[in-house]
Amino acid sequence: MTWSFSIGHLFGSDLRIHATFFLLLAWVGAAAYAAAGPEAAVVNVVFVLALFACVVAHEFGHALTARRFGIATPDITLLPIGGLARLERMPEDPWQEVIVALAGPAVNVVIWAVLVFVFGAAPDLDALANIEDPAAGFWGRLAAVNLFLVVFNLIPAFPMDGGRVFRALLSIPLGRLRATRAAARAGQAMAFLFGFLGLFGGSPILLLIALFIFVAAASEASDVQLRDMARNVAAREAMITGYEALAPDDRMGAAAAALLRTTQHEFPVLGEGGRLVGVLTRDAIFKAVNEERRGASVAGEMETEIPAIGLGAPLTEALDALYAHNRPAVAVVDRQGVFLGYITRDNIGELIALGGRDGRG
Repeated sequence: MTWSFSIGHLFGSDLRIHATFFLLLAWVGAAAYAAAGPEAAVVNVVFVLALFACVVAHEFGHALTARRFGIATPDITLLPIGGLARLERMPEDPWQEVIVALAGPAVNVVIWAVLVFVFGAAPDLDALANIEDPAAGFWGRLAAVNLFLVVFNLIPAFPMDGGRVFRALLSIPLGRLRATRAAARAGQAMAFLFGFLGLFGGSPILLLIALFIFVAAASEASDVQLRDMARNVAAREAMITGYEALAPDDRMGAAAAALLRTTQHEFPVLGEGGRLVGVLTRDAIFKAVNEERRGASVAGEMETEIPAIGLGAPLTEALDALYAHNRPAVAVVDRQGVFLGYITRDNIGELIALGGRDGRG
C-alpha cells in the first residue's frame, strides 16, 4: 500500500504502518495536551498505541486462522481507521470464510475478558462516551473499546467481518458471485448511512470508514466477478506476447526511450537463454529520470522475484500470484522455464471486458 512502510515481520506477515497513522497520534496528543497538559497527552498517545495493538491482534486472528486453510497473509497495514490484513485470497468455502471472518472479533472478546477478569477493568460501556478523557481509567477504556470493536465489526456491512459472514451464508443458496453482489450492495447502503451520520454528526473518522466500505465493497465485488469469469480461461489466452524486452545491463535512459516509443507500462528484463530476471515498471523509469539517474543500470531498478506459471495454468492462478506477491506482472514460461510472455492486471481486465477468449466469449 502506498505511503506505508514495514516495521518488521510477525508470524510470517509483513507488519506495516501507513504514514497517516502518525497524524492520528499527533492529533490525539495535541488535543489532550491542549485540554489537560503533557501528562494527559502521554496517557492518550499510549492508549491509542494499546488500542492499535488490539487491532493488530484482531487482524492476526484473521491471518492465522486463514493460514489453517492454506491461505497466506503477505502483510498487515495499520491505518488511522483500523487495520487491514491482505490475505492472498479469501476462502471460497462458505464455512471457512465464516470462521476466518469471526476469528478477528473473537480475539477482541478474549482481550476484553482478560482486561475485565485479570486486570479488573470495569466493564462499563459508558467509558466510550469519555474515550478521550485520561481520567476515565486506562483499562476500562481499553476494555470498552474492544467490546465496541466486536459489535462494530459484526455489522453486516460488506467487506467488514459481519458483511463477510453475511456473504458466506448467502453464497450457500445463491452461489458466490450473486451473494457477493448482494452483500456489496448492502455494504454500500450501510456506507451511505455511515456517511450521513458522520457528516451530520461531525465525525470525520466515520466519514472515512464510510468511504472505505463503499470503495472496498465495489472493489471486492469486481474481483469476485473477475475471478468467476477467469476460471475457464488459460494463461496462454491472456498473456502479452508482443512486447519490447530489456537487458539487465541496459541503461535507464534506454528504458525511458523504450517507454516513449511503445505503449508498455512494464518491460520484461531477459537474461541468458531468454529467462526472465525481472520486470522494470513505468514508475521506476519515471523515478530514475526525475532523479537524473539515466545512467543507472536496469538491473538495479527492476523488480525481481517475479512469479511464473505455465501455459496451461488457469487465469485464476495468475490473479492469485499477482495479488499474493504484489508484483507488476506474472511470467508465463514453458516447461524448461523459458519466458514466453507475461500477464498484468490491466490485460486480464481487458480480456474479461472483451468477453473472455480472444474477445469471442
